[in-house]
Amino acid sequence: MRMGTRTRMTKNTASRPKRQAGRRHPLTAVALITIGLFSTGGVYTLFTSSASAANSTATAGTLEDGGKLFAANCATCHGVNLEGTKNGPSLIGVGAAAVEFQVATGRMPLAQNGPQAEKKPVQFTSDQITALYTFVASRAPGPAIPDAKYLQANGDTAAGAELFRINCAMCHNIAGAGGALTQGKFAPPIGGVSPQHIYEAMITGPQNMPVFNDMNLTPQDKANIITYLKFLDKSPSVAGYELGSLGPVSEGLFLWIFGLGAIVGVTVWLAAKSN
Repeated sequence: MRMGTRTRMTKNTASRPKRQAGRRHPLTAVALITIGLFSTGGVYTLFTSSASAANSTATAGTLEDGGKLFAANCATCHGVNLEGTKNGPSLIGVGAAAVEFQVATGRMPLAQNGPQAEKKPVQFTSDQITALYTFVASRAPGPAIPDAKYLQANGDTAAGAELFRINCAMCHNIAGAGGALTQGKFAPPIGGVSPQHIYEAMITGPQNMPVFNDMNLTPQDKANIITYLKFLDKSPSVAGYELGSLGPVSEGLFLWIFGLGAIVGVTVWLAAKSN
């Protein structure tokens, strides 16, 4: 009986397929994939946490720097808590766009009191400007810095020209050359102005300019207006010398002085020759 059992066991063992030398276990691939996933997730979490911590630190530093700059350069007129004073309006809720526009165009800090703030050389670096508008925007929500996709000047030029004629030309002139307003104020020329500042002016309404929020002009409408203005910057006048692009005023003055002057001169010359 023992010999028969041993013989059967030997036959069964011999009939089993032997695992080839060097062949991996079927679960090895699963184990490797699992290890890879856990490793990747751990590394991603580590770097994400580090980046978030770095961003938080940078934001905190920017806010602190912005607060110091505001206290040193703006609080005298606008109040320590942005509440405004008799010398300057409140900045609560004006948003980052308003601060960036005013400071990055040199209009603020204000050099002297007058009918309106005029453009002048910028007083701060780009990092300082970022710190200032970040600080002001942290106090209350307001218009944010515009999305770069609306500043590419690649919209519909014809639609932008129509929107500009309807909403802007009565103050800024059809060619964007600017114009006089009441009480010593004026609409500045907008030729050569950066797309970001054009957009920010539309959403914040500096000086006497009305605010064109997204209910008045959609972001794409604003992008089309910017496209039209940049088209004007690149396109020469098709009618010859522009005379300041002020329309009938400059043209009439030119004709009055030079045209009428030439007629008078020719008349005097003819009269002197006949004598």
